[in-house]
Amino acid sequence: MPAPFQPDTARRAQRLGIAIAFLGMLMFALNDVMGKWLVATYSVGQVLLLRSVAALVVLAPVLWTRRVRLWPLERPWMQLLRAAASTLEVWCFYYAVSSLPLADVMTYWLAGPIYVAAASPLVLGERIGPWRWGAILVGFAGVVVALRPGAQTLDPAVLVSLFGSTMFAVMVLGARMLRATPDGALVFWQIAGALVAGLATAWHGWTPPTVRDVGLLSLLGVVAMGAHLLIARSLKLADAGTIAPMEYTLLLWAILFGWVFFSDVPEPVTLVGAALITASGLGIWLRESQAAPARRRRRRPPDDGVDPDPGGGSHGRPAARPLRGERP
Repeated sequence: MPAPFQPDTARRAQRLGIAIAFLGMLMFALNDVMGKWLVATYSVGQVLLLRSVAALVVLAPVLWTRRVRLWPLERPWMQLLRAAASTLEVWCFYYAVSSLPLADVMTYWLAGPIYVAAASPLVLGERIGPWRWGAILVGFAGVVVALRPGAQTLDPAVLVSLFGSTMFAVMVLGARMLRATPDGALVFWQIAGALVAGLATAWHGWTPPTVRDVGLLSLLGVVAMGAHLLIARSLKLADAGTIAPMEYTLLLWAILFGWVFFSDVPEPVTLVGAALITASGLGIWLRESQAAPARRRRRRPPDDGVDPDPGGGSHGRPAARPLRGERP
């Protein structure tokens, strides 16, 4: 039986996990920048097609060496729903960043976990206390503030952003309902869904890519897969409750990179809405992290001292709010 971590070793592992998660989020942010740059020239379908092919080229050897079973599927209809939601989510993201600043789009997307928290009592049967309902209402208020109700609310890109963040929530809820499915299989099928969508739509407005852009389009998938691996590694070194708040660094990167690469400066009202959404998400995370130990104590058998649900989730998966890294 391996010796348990000593306190100093555990602290070093936590710090390393945080650093790796920070790097993973930075890679996701750079991926978003490349995506925004490329959809200014190429159609969303063309970007989906080429990035999905590149991602599968990277993923296939990993699945083969680890003997990840892709078929038969657990709950096939739920798998199909999740793959469809994932495909719509990434399509909406690229469509939105083609005409909106990165910071605005990221603000709408960070509301996705709030939708998950609001829907979890109905979909997953989870109990939500008054503190978390308060945080959810603050998050919805942040979305309304960021939308700046008026003429802009009818902007197609804004509506697509809201729909995309809702699809992100559906994707996360689907992942929670498919805990018996290996992570590699979940990622494979959501990339396969994006590939099918790319094949169906890339012909419309196809632009022959330059050699440089073929490299960038391929790099989209490779960088996303690398970011996924970093986040997965960080969750092995640090607990999910420590890693989850790192997701909100994506908003800071979106503001910085939007200014550096695209000269986008977010309006003050957008920053206020983003602050409310961030505060709401961190509040939900804090209440979940406080409630998880109590739930584990209630579920732990009284005599054998074994925690049947390490990390607060079934099959040893963390119960903390899933990261945006869900989107490949």
